[in-house]
Formats: sequence, structure tokens, C-alpha cells
Amino acid sequence: MAASEENSALFPIFILTVMALPLVPYTIVKLCRAASRKAKIIHCQCSECSRSGKYRKSIFKRISNFLTCSNMTLLLLWVIMGILVYYIKHINREIQPFEPFNILGLESGASDSEIKKAYRKLSILYHPDKNPDPEAHKYFVEFISKAYQALTDPVSRENYEKYGHPDGRQGLQMGIALPQFLLNIDGASGGVLLLGIVGVCILLPLMIAVIYLSRSSKYTGNYVMHQTLSTYYYFMKPSLAPSKVMDVFIKAAEYMEMPVRRSDDEPLQKLFFAVRSELNLDLKNIKTEQAKFWKQHPSLVKMELLIQAHLTRESAALSPALMSDFRRMLELAPRLLEELLKIAVLPRNPHGYGWLRPAIGVVELSQCIIQAVPLSARKATGGNPEGIAPFLQLPHFSETILKKIARKKVRSFQELRDMSPEDRAELLTQTAGLSAAEAHDVELVLAMIPSITVDITCETEGEEGIQEGDIVTMYAWVTLKRGNGLVGALPHTPYYPFPKEENLWLFLADPASNDVWLSQKVSFMDEPAAITAASKAIQETKEGLGASLKEIGNAVREAVEKVKAGSRLVMGKFQAPAEGSYNLCSYCLCDAWIGCDKKTNLKLKVLKRSRAGTRGAHAAEEGPVTEERVEEEDEEEEEDYDEDYESEYSEDEEDDKNKKNNNKGKVVVVNGKAKGRDGSATASEDDGSESDEE
Repeated sequence: MAASEENSALFPIFILTVMALPLVPYTIVKLCRAASRKAKIIHCQCSECSRSGKYRKSIFKRISNFLTCSNMTLLLLWVIMGILVYYIKHINREIQPFEPFNILGLESGASDSEIKKAYRKLSILYHPDKNPDPEAHKYFVEFISKAYQALTDPVSRENYEKYGHPDGRQGLQMGIALPQFLLNIDGASGGVLLLGIVGVCILLPLMIAVIYLSRSSKYTGNYVMHQTLSTYYYFMKPSLAPSKVMDVFIKAAEYMEMPVRRSDDEPLQKLFFAVRSELNLDLKNIKTEQAKFWKQHPSLVKMELLIQAHLTRESAALSPALMSDFRRMLELAPRLLEELLKIAVLPRNPHGYGWLRPAIGVVELSQCIIQAVPLSARKATGGNPEGIAPFLQLPHFSETILKKIARKKVRSFQELRDMSPEDRAELLTQTAGLSAAEAHDVELVLAMIPSITVDITCETEGEEGIQEGDIVTMYAWVTLKRGNGLVGALPHTPYYPFPKEENLWLFLADPASNDVWLSQKVSFMDEPAAITAASKAIQETKEGLGASLKEIGNAVREAVEKVKAGSRLVMGKFQAPAEGSYNLCSYCLCDAWIGCDKKTNLKLKVLKRSRAGTRGAHAAEEGPVTEERVEEEDEEEEEDYDEDYESEYSEDEEDDKNKKNNNKGKVVVVNGKAKGRDGSATASEDDGSESDEE
């Protein structure tokens, strides 16, 4: 019985140990991260963002931030551990080792007369004839009588004094840390133990495996449904205009699964008339266009209207049911747009190039959704190729204010940014009619908008020049500067109801052939990760070139200083195409801001590979005269290049026709086959491929 009680007492200790092993280090790590978290404010502090409540540090916000699922689980586990500690401490008080002298209140080595005298005193207090209390009876039988018997019996006393136990030498006892009712393997307790073993060892792992497999078969690692990726892949086309990206975006399976309720019909009808001007309907046949629009799948109609309600900032009139779907739609949008962009730049043609035109359209749609700006605002107006979209992301700006500042010859967004703070304040207060507080909000947002520069080079490591077939390495340092001095920051998004990190996408592309040679996502939020990545890349590159340890160390330190100053290293490799001069561009596009994208020109000259495979043979064959002519042609082509990024939103249908006409006659030879500059096959093959896509 005593051994059973001891085994039962070990069970809480076993559970406490199992819980403490992972819980204590995890809690320490979590507290260290919370203590080391920077207190620097990185979100916009204008009045519009403050009213949105996303970053409000109220007591309720702090409580809600603390009462997360992980924090509550952690707190519950610590409460259980505290209860176990108290329970174990209480058990240790009750289960004391058998000490007969202490029970009788005597010192070790007391005589027989003292033992009998103490027994008589305790009998008066605890004997059943003297004390009717059941607890007193239990204590008298289990402790007092046993202690008196152990000390009055000569053999028992000798064993106790010699071995510490009245029964003599005790053997090694083995126990199991389980409750006592589970140790009696009979009847109900045996069934409970069997069910526990089956549940914990078989059913629980099986259930976890089924849930994981069912979820993994439906979702990707980015929590996007596989069906969505298949749909995006099917509808993605190389000539997909930026204005048509919306039609592909709303076909996500996550959006199609949203319920379409009968109660939504009337609110959607009202919403349709509010956003009808943004639906690209033909006004000459408006009735036919409306009927055609409503004949679409109900989920497509609902999603397009909800997105247009957000872009036109008409969401305040939505019903509560539609508002729930509206928030869910916006919450999923950045994740879906990122996957759509990855599909656009997915290598498809024989050279492994992606498509530039739809990629730019996806980023432009992302910018409009985050800033709640209509797509029509991106169309070129009044000699401004950017349209009025960059202005509409500023607080308190409207088309009326834009007309007022246009009188002062401020028509482009960059002109507004380049003005001095004093001149800009005078323009906003006196010309535009904004108050001093509203002008201050505009200054805060302008200080948050990043200025991006890209320093990009392409070279063959360890070789001079680039020959066809070489593995070319692209090195690009993307530098970000803000007026407020921050590097990583959360953009100004008063109409987007969730915190959103800004991400940059760097494309190395050939705009003439619509090819994306390289693409990579760039983030400025995690500086330690950027330092680690840049150091590793520079070290591996230098080691491959056989540099000394000192040179490697200097290069790594220089890269680390660049990262700390607000730069990020982007590296990529691609195979050099056929011989020729390529007018490439690096597009650095931001998915959250409008008007800060950067386009940088890059001239890539690929030499012909000689039969012997030696360097310099091509240059020797051509001679200096041919080289000079090539350089003159390069300079003429560079003059036609525009360094500023321009939106392609307003060039949808005309560009397709122009590109088809311009690409005629541009043929290079790759592996003995005639192919166009965009990597497509000859005219007959191209027609066949287009018919297949259709």
C-alpha cells in the first residue's frame, strides 16, 4: 500500500518535469524577444492613420495584443505548473517517512519507561474510547500503535536502529509514475488505461496526420489554395494588360468560396451604380454591358464590386454581412497578389524567362488596393504619365486640390516631392486651401515615401566580357532612403484595415521582348537577416574567385556597412543568350506605394563564343572599326531610353499592336533554330502557340 502511494505521488512530479522541459526555455526566449524589440515607431502618424485605429496603443489594444492564442496557452500551462507544484508540496507534507520516535514525541534512544509513558499520554488523546473523532482513530491505529509496537518489540527496535526500518533491511523498490487507479489493472481502471494508451499513441497521431494531409493537399506553404494557383496559371498570358489583371485576380478559389446570400442582392445593386464608372463598361451599349456583367458567376460579380468599392472608397455604405466579406477579401489580397506575381514571372519560354507586362500589372494592382486608389487614376492625364494616382495616396488630397495646384505648374508627383518644405507648405495652405494641420499630415506621409536607387552590374565571375552560354551573375544593390530617416517602415494605408509591410520587387527584364530574366523580392524590415545573406553571398563569391582572407574580410565588412546604411544585396544567375547587344532594364517596384518605382537601364553585350572557347577571339575577328560602330549604335539606343518608370496601364491595346509590328524581322539564331527576340519560335510556330493558348 505504501509503495502504491509513493508511485501515485510520483505521477505529478513526472508530469511537472515533462511540462517544464520545453516550457521554461520557450518562455525565456519569448521574454528575451519581447525585451529586445525596438520601441521605434515605424508606422505613419498622420491623422488619417491615427483615426483608422490600426496602430492605436489603447489599454484594450494592448490587452487584445496580449490575449493571443499562444500567450493564453503559455499562461495556462504556467498556471497548471503552479497547481502541480502546490499539489506536490502538499503530498510531501502528508506522506512522511515512518519515524516512531517523532510520532511519540521522543528523542532517539529513549528508554522503555519513557516510551510507555508517552504512549499512555497519546492514548488518552487519540484512543477511540477517549476520542470519538474518526480522524483521531485513524491516526491512533496507523501511527501511534505502530510506533509503540516498533519500539517495544526488541527485534523491531533493533532493526529500526540498525537499518532505519522496523522490518529490517529493505530491498530496491521499482515504481511507475502513474495514478493509483491506473495501477490496478482490473475492471474499469484497466479499460481506462487501455483507452488512454490507444488514444495517445494511436488515435492522436493519426488525427494530426489526417488534418495535416488534408490541409496540405488543399493549401500551399503560403496558405494559398492549390486550386487558386492552377486557375492563375491557366489565365495568365504574356500579353495580359495591367487593366485586365483584376479579372484574373478575382478568380481565386478563396474568393469563389465566399457565400453569396440573397440579402446581398440589393446592396450590390446600389454598389454597382456607385462604382459603374470603374467597370470599363461601354457607355454606348450600357444596357447590354450591364446585363453581360450580371450574367457572370455571382462570386465574381460580388468580388469585383467589393474591390471597386475599396478602390473608390465607397465601402462605408456596405451592409454588415458584406462588410465581413469585404474585410476578408482585403485580408487575403496581399497573399494572393504575391502568388499571382510569382506565376507571372515563372520561367516558361525555352530560355526560362517570365513575362514582364503582367508582372507590372500585378504590382500596380497591389499598389492601388493598398492605397485605395482607382485603377483609372493611373491613366496619363495633362502630360503627366503617372496620372493622378500618386497624389490620391496623400491625405486630404482630391481631384479638386489637384486642379488648384496644377495652376502653379505642379503637375507631377515628383515635382511636389522635390519642392522645399517651405514652398510646399505655402502651396498646400494658400493655393490648395489645406489647413496647417492637414499640410503637416502631407509632410509626414511624404517623409515616409521611399526614394529608391539601384546599382546593378552583370558579369561572368573570373572572366572578362560575357560570351554566349556563360553563367552570368547579377549584383544589384538596392538602396532605400526616406525623409524621416527610417529604413524599414509600415506605409501610409488609412483605408487598408490591416497592417501591411512594404516589399520591393526587382525585375531584370527586356522590355522589347516582354521577358523577365530574373526576379526577386526585397524586404527592408529584417536587417539582421539581410546582413547574414549579404555576408554569406559576398564570402562565397570571393572564395570562388580565390581571394585572400584579408580581401574576403574587407569585402564582407563593406557589405555589412552598406546593409546598415539602408541597402540590400540582390544576386541572381542566368545563362547568357545569343550574341548581340541587349537593352535591359531593372524595374524596382514597390507593392504598397505609388510613384516611387525605379527603372534603371542596363546595356548587356554578349560576345560570340569561338570554336576554341577562348576569350578575346571574337574581338580579334571584328577589329577596332566594328567595335567603334557598335559603341556608336549603343550610344544612340541609350538616348532613346527613359530612366523614369512609367505605368503601362494606359497602353493596353495599342502596345500589343505595336509590339507585334516592331518584333517582325527581329530574329536571332539559338541552337540552330530561328527564334524571335522574345524567345518565341518563328512566325508559323508563334501562330500555333497563340492558337493553343486561346
